[in-house]
Amino acid sequence: MADISSNFLGIKSPNPFWLASAPPTDKEINVTRAFEAGWGGVVWKTLGEDPPVVNVNGPRYSTLMSQDRRVIGLNNIELITDRPLMQNLEEIRRVKRAWPDRAMIVSLMVPCVEESWKRILPMVEDVGADGIELNFGCPHGMSERGMGAAVGQVPEYIQMVTEWCKHYSKMPVIVKLTPNITDVRLAARAAKRGGADAVSLINTINSIMGVDLESMVMHPSTGGWGSHGGYCGPAVKPIALNMVGEIARDAETAGLPISGIGGITTWRDAAEYIALGCGTVQVCTAAMVYGFKIVEDMCDGLSNFMDAHGYKTIDDFRGKAVPTVKDWKQLNLKHIDKAVIDQDSCIQCGRCHVVCEDTSHQAIFYKKGENGERKFEINEAECVGCNLCVSICPVPDTISMRTLAVGEVDARTGITVTGEYGNWTTHPNNPQCLTPAEA
Repeated sequence: MADISSNFLGIKSPNPFWLASAPPTDKEINVTRAFEAGWGGVVWKTLGEDPPVVNVNGPRYSTLMSQDRRVIGLNNIELITDRPLMQNLEEIRRVKRAWPDRAMIVSLMVPCVEESWKRILPMVEDVGADGIELNFGCPHGMSERGMGAAVGQVPEYIQMVTEWCKHYSKMPVIVKLTPNITDVRLAARAAKRGGADAVSLINTINSIMGVDLESMVMHPSTGGWGSHGGYCGPAVKPIALNMVGEIARDAETAGLPISGIGGITTWRDAAEYIALGCGTVQVCTAAMVYGFKIVEDMCDGLSNFMDAHGYKTIDDFRGKAVPTVKDWKQLNLKHIDKAVIDQDSCIQCGRCHVVCEDTSHQAIFYKKGENGERKFEINEAECVGCNLCVSICPVPDTISMRTLAVGEVDARTGITVTGEYGNWTTHPNNPQCLTPAEA
């Protein structure tokens, strides 16, 4: 049976599933319930200086729903903990003593002043925390006060504060990065220069969830006014995976440990993050939607996946997908795919035909069979292998992509497939074309 335990920066936990710093990790009762349910660790909701912040006494969350009422995304305008610092610290101490085998990371956000960090770090270390996470990602409220994303968007500040934390504490330092930035690699590089032991990403994305068209008020709102908040949930996963992949393959940050965050709802989501180099994954929205017990399915699913593929530990497949992530200019322009429709499983709904006709390459024929049934077939003379039909087909595996074999002729271009590799850097249409030797 696979061993799904995690050893991240020397911080051991029975599985890689941690609850992210958020409302589910705000109090002793929540975290205790989480550990009883089987979570491997938590990042305690962000602590700050006293007096505590004040949160709104009204709607703090708003959701984007699918037509079947599944939560696709969640917007949050809640700030860091609004409870006194010492109350949080005493609860952290008790929980860590009661659950010594679970990871206890404490998220921190104080003003960008050295004395503030110097003061709070020994207090956190004293309660037995396994590590700290520097919240440089929160995009709402706190960023207006020069903290959160206001720090995370300035690489020099990231490096400076990280250096302070490494100087005044012996705990592992994880830097939580904001996605509200042009190039996340710059932030990760700054964290590494500052001595960070790891990075975690992504934090939430700036967002307004919508507008009530009857009242003409944005939501969520309190007393008729609202503010942009942090967007999370399944919808942000592709954005997060891209940023994780960029850091994992960047020459300056390759090998820097990563804790992955963003839209993780199932074991499969977690496995994708691990395949892109993450040592742990952090979950928030899924727990807020389904409760803490979802970790049972996550652990079982990950274990079964690893058994099926012969992976004995998480490290056996961690980062295995990173070498496949390339710049566009490196993609093989001589590789050719064509769509194929399985007529036996096709339900003749016609969606593939409609979207291809209206928005793509007019590469799907519509015919009527002998008995008047609808029939859809690929026109290889027009198909560019774009994968749109596969993406929108309601029946899994009914439409697939076939790679043309060496010696086949592409009906669209008349070019014979050779099996050779050729990318944009050497393509004759590229005005800056390199010779094969230069590429």
